[in-house]
Parts: sequence; C-alpha cells; structure tokens
Amino acid sequence: MSRSKIVVLDFGSQYAHLIAKRFRAMGYYSEIALPSAELSVFKDAKGIVLSGGPSSVYEENVPDFNKEILNLDLPVLGLCYGHQLMTQSYGGKVGKAQTGEFGHSVLIQTQAGKTSPLFKNITPQTHVWMSHQDEVLEPGEGFETIASTKDCQFAALQNLSKKRFSLQCHCEVKDTPEGNQIFKNFADICGMEVNWDEDTVLSHITDTIKKDAGDKNVLLFLSGGVDSTVAFALLNKALGQKRVLGLHIDNGFMRKDESKNVEKAYREHGFENFVVKDASESFLNAIKGLTDPQKKRMAVGENFITVRDSFVKEQNLEEDKWMLAQGTLYPDIIESGGTKNSHTIKTHHNRVEGIQKLIEQGLIIEPLKDLYKDEVRSIGKKLGLADPLVMRHPFPGPGLSINVLCSDGSFTQKDREELQKAEEELQAVTIDQFCPNCTAQLKRSVLPVRSVGVQGDFRTYRFPACLTFKSTGDGFYHIPEKREKIESCSSKITNSARFLNRTLIKLYQNPLLKDEDLTIQEGYCTKERLDQLREVDNIVLTQLHKNGLYNTIFQHLTIDLPYASKKERASFVLRPVCSEDVMTARFAWLQMDVLKEIVRQIAALPFVDALYFDATNKPPATFGWE
Repeated sequence: MSRSKIVVLDFGSQYAHLIAKRFRAMGYYSEIALPSAELSVFKDAKGIVLSGGPSSVYEENVPDFNKEILNLDLPVLGLCYGHQLMTQSYGGKVGKAQTGEFGHSVLIQTQAGKTSPLFKNITPQTHVWMSHQDEVLEPGEGFETIASTKDCQFAALQNLSKKRFSLQCHCEVKDTPEGNQIFKNFADICGMEVNWDEDTVLSHITDTIKKDAGDKNVLLFLSGGVDSTVAFALLNKALGQKRVLGLHIDNGFMRKDESKNVEKAYREHGFENFVVKDASESFLNAIKGLTDPQKKRMAVGENFITVRDSFVKEQNLEEDKWMLAQGTLYPDIIESGGTKNSHTIKTHHNRVEGIQKLIEQGLIIEPLKDLYKDEVRSIGKKLGLADPLVMRHPFPGPGLSINVLCSDGSFTQKDREELQKAEEELQAVTIDQFCPNCTAQLKRSVLPVRSVGVQGDFRTYRFPACLTFKSTGDGFYHIPEKREKIESCSSKITNSARFLNRTLIKLYQNPLLKDEDLTIQEGYCTKERLDQLREVDNIVLTQLHKNGLYNTIFQHLTIDLPYASKKERASFVLRPVCSEDVMTARFAWLQMDVLKEIVRQIAALPFVDALYFDATNKPPATFGWE
C-alpha cells in the first residue's frame, strides 16, 4: 500500500532511526534508507532527512551518497553530519571545530532565522543537544545563516529557493525540547499529513509476526524485562499461546529474588506458556576468568544458544518446527554495528555469532527491532500489560554480569601514562560552579578504572574523574544539592578532556582507609561478587520504591569496581539515569534525604570500601560501564 512518507537517510549515526521514530510518534510515516539508495526509493516521499553519522565529510572512507538525491524537487533537512554534507555538496567548507560541543547548548536565531519556516513558533534562543567535533567553516552557495551558538557560528543554515535546511544540533533527542516543533515545521514544509498512529503500528507488527513465523512455533527468551515481556505479549496476540513458549533462564546474573518475582508477575497476568530454568552454573562457567567486556558479552550470548539447544532437547521440541524470538530493540542493533554505516559501541548478547547465523537462516523473529524503549512501553500498555511489567527498569540479557567490572589485577605502563595525562587534564579544568567553601575544599582525582563511553558516535574507553567534597565525618562526604551545578561541572570536565569520559562524586570511603589503600584488585564475575552487588543494588531499588521514585527514573545501575583495599572487598558506583529513548540520557539526581539514606545503608555493608555517584550524561558516557 502506497503511503506518503519522509525518508531518513542513515549515515550510521546512533540517532538515525530515532529521527524516523520522532516523525512516526508525531503521526508522520517515515522510513529509513541508505544514502546510496536509488531514486526509486523516494516514490511517495514528501521530504528527506540526512541523519548524523560518525564520519567526517572530508575523510576518504565516508558512506556512499547518491548525490542525485539532492536534485529531487523535495525539501531536505540535514542534521549534524547531514548539516555538514549539505554544506559540502553545495560548495561550502567543513573542518575541525576549534571547540567541540557535547551536551546542552543554546541556539540563537539570526534576523533571517526569525522569519524562517523551519523556526516557526520556535523560541529565538532555544536549548539544543550538540555532539560534534567538526563544523561548517563556510556555508554553501545560496545558503544563509539562520542560527548560531556560542561556539558554532554556522549552527543552522537555509536555502529557501531550493527548500534546503540544515542544523548542527540533534532535534531528534528529548534534550532538544523544541525538536519536535522543528520536525513539525519541516513536515509542514513537505506538505505531509498525519498518516501514522499506534493502532497502525500494532497491526503492522502482528501482521509481520504472522508472516515471518509461517506455520512454525516460536520460542522466546524471557529476561522478565520490558522488551522481552512486550515481545512475548505480541507473539501471544499474533499466534496464540499454544504456538508460543517463553523460556525464562535464571542465568545467575539476576537482581535479588528477580526470577521469583518475574514468574509471579507472569502468572498474575495470565501467561501460562512459559518455563523457568536455573542455568546459573552454566553461565558462571562460561565467563569464568574473563576480563574483557566484549568477550563477556559474547560468552553470555553464545551460552544462551547452548542453553536453548539443551532446552529444546529436554522438551523434545522438533527443531524444524520452531523459531527463536528476541526482544531486540533498534538501539541494540545500531550499537552493535548492525547497520551498514554504523560503528560498534558495544556487542549485544543478541548479536553474537550464533544469533547472526540464525538470523541469516531466517530463524529469528524480532517484533520490536524497529522500536525504541518508550514505544515498546506504549505498545505494552496498549496490550493491557500492568505497570509492574511495563514500567520495570530495563534489564539486559547479560544482567548484572555487565555491571561487575573485571580485572586480572595488572596495570600496564600505557595505563599509567594515560592515567597521568587524565590527571593533568582534570587539574587544568577551571571548576567555579560551586560556592567558595566547597570549591576551596574540593579534591580532584582520577580512578584507575576504564569505562565505555560514546562521543561523536564513536566508542571511547577512558577514565572517570572523581570529585571529593569536604568530609562530614565517619567516611561520609558533603554532597552538593544543586543538580545544575553538578551537571555543568561534569560536562565541562568531559568536554575539555581526551582521557576522561565520566565525572563521579565520592559519597563514602571506609574511614579506616587512606586513598592510597584503594588499588586495582584481581577480580572476576563470580557468584560472591554478584551476591555483593545484589545486596547493594537491592538497597537502592528498595529505597526508590519506598519513596515513590522508581517510575520517575528510567533505569538504575549499580556498578561493582575491582578497586578496593583487597580482592574480597569492592567499591560501588550508583548510576541512575533519566531517558525516553536510550540514545541520550541525563543522570538522575535523587532527593537528598533519599540519597543519604541509601549511602548510609550501603556503607554499613561489611564489604564496601567506597561509594561513588556517576554524574555523567549520555553522551559522553553510556548507561553502563562495560
């Protein structure tokens, strides 16, 4: 069936599909296409968006782009990489920015911008989300500047006669508050009418499930998380419970009492077609002795296939009559480098080699693969799932295993050199966001632990800066109350440093220890460390529920660091985040009385040497540390 659409060209950015999702959420049907697509792809198109991407337009190995697309008589909007590509395509210049921008910035309209159709009903000075190291140095022929930021002169351009518009910022993320209005304005320029809604999405997914499954039955791994639960409900709706079987595997990486709670919630909803299997010993053996995060994820993913094969034999299921389903979302695919122009941010357990082979054989169904977390929750509610299932904090298949950072205890010469550079960078940053008393007593340090981040669509693996405010006695430290000051300081540190991608605030340190007593310890993902993590994590989640904060936070992760006085002990990081789409996030700042109670209870545990709070947005940090 033909349908008017906006086509988004995917240059490999982690935001590309989010653009299409935003248009769909507003009621405008949109599709994704490669930038090298033939012109026939644009049949029924009313407009085109050039997405962001990890490349620099002046490099040799950039995504193939069919320049004939710009000859189409259709409005075109370029964002980030698309903004720069538009400039280059019309004879302008692009190069390295004198100052890169990551995070919040203010877009200030020029005189021309105040009458631009793209900025209709947009505040003359509006907050936007930036993530770039390159910038437009000279606009293309026929283009005029319609907005700038403090550090980016040509932040928005237009050529009205050609209906060409471009922005350096990311309108598709929630952190650009008026981004939807800009998209609506572009849709109006395109002459698009509202032609997409939730009922249409649900109908499309169920029809696709029926088509992909054919006459086969479907087995689905159930983590108990939002994604797999909604996928399970969709499969049941499309195929019926007799053709669908859910397998909840207790892999040993669950939260405290997680599997029992998952089973209870499913029974209460009316699901009867699922089985709970304890395979914790198998998974612990699969990652035994591993320290590399990628290898851990791969080992977990491959072991799911091993357990699946074992389960199929145990249940006497005829393999040629069964397919495997997964609750994969698009961010999982894009971060695994699953599209032509994307770079790998991390390898997800549902994109390991064994799964890829099944996908190639047409034996995998992924009902949610084109959706994002907020869309999945919306579909879940549409299907009648209760809030405890739909609003549950995201919990990936590898579970707590990816929150236990591992080390063989060594620290190389390269590590030492880069740690020294990180420390020099941190000391060079001017920190003036806090009151004179806090600033005077503030201590800066860098933890000798690397974590993954994402900056400019590339993965980084860098150290976290740590801010320690004045001692309040018994190992506890002062915590600044104003979130905006912490966020400003955090962004300033990571924006100005090459070897830092997170900012931590120290909450507690065992009063019997000196700073130099904490060192990198040999530590792996064992049942003992997981049990310690479960206790710390449970304290946080219990307090969030008790104080009515659980549903206001998108996800809380507790990170176990092998950074302690001895290997039987550990340090922990609290990482609560707020997000709607997973692609971007802001750290969630807790009520001070709640945070202090959490710190007090965790500090009382006999194995805790130190406790930190991760006050970093995404980007530059990811949600988790591995």
